Amino acid sequence: MSAQPVKHSVKMTVILVVSAVVAVALLAGGVLWLRAQRTSASAGTTVDPDPYVSQVDRDGDGMDDQTDFLAAVRAYVATKPKYRSAYYAGGYPDDGYGVCTDVVAFGMRDAGYDLRQLVADDIAAHPDWYGVEVPDADIDFRRVPNLDVYLAHNAISLTTDPQDTTQWKGGDIVVYENHIGVVSDRRNARNVPLLIHHSGATQRQYEEDVLASFPQRIVGHYRIS
Repeated sequence: MSAQPVKHSVKMTVILVVSAVVAVALLAGGVLWLRAQRTSASAGTTVDPDPYVSQVDRDGDGMDDQTDFLAAVRAYVATKPKYRSAYYAGGYPDDGYGVCTDVVAFGMRDAGYDLRQLVADDIAAHPDWYGVEVPDADIDFRRVPNLDVYLAHNAISLTTDPQDTTQWKGGDIVVYENHIGVVSDRRNARNVPLLIHHSGATQRQYEEDVLASFPQRIVGHYRIS
C-alpha cells in the first residue's frame, strides 16, 4: 500500500522540474527578444540629415554611387539571406544564402561595380599586395582580408574611430578584423550610425546598433567614390 504515494511524489517532482525548465526557457527567450528590440533599426534612431552624395554615377541610372550602393544593400538584406559559407561557381550566391562579404558584393554589383572582377583584376595586377597563392575569382572577392586590401588601394580611406561621428556616412564600408559591413544612414541617440551586416546564423536583425561595439577592432573605413 505504500508504493502509491511514492509514485505520486515522483510524478509531482517530474512535473515541477519540467515546469521550472519551461519557465527558464521562456525567461531566456524574453531576454533575447528584448535584446533584439534594443538593436532594432526603428528603436530610437534618426536618419542622418546630412548624407554624403557622390559625384559619381557608375551605372548611369541617375542615382549617385553612395545612395545607389546603400539602397542596393538594403534591397539585398530585405531578401533575408540565410548565413552559410560555401563556394559558388560564378562567385555570387544564388540560393538565398550568404556571408558578410556578400552584403558588400551585392550592393556594389547593383551600383555598377562587379566586385568579383575588380578584385580578380587587382590580384592579377598586384599579387604582392594580397599574398594569394592560387587566385580564384569565384572566392577571392568574398574574403574579408582581400576586400580590405582592395578597398585600401581603390577607395577613399577614412577614420576608424566610430566616435568621430561626422566622418561616418550611410553607404560607407567598415572592415573589422574578420568581418565587414555597411554603415547605415540611421543613427542612435549618440549620433553613431547603425551597421548593416550579416554576421551569423543567429543574428536577428541585419541592421544593428553595433558599429562601435562589435567585438572586433575596426581596421578599415572606406567610401567607394
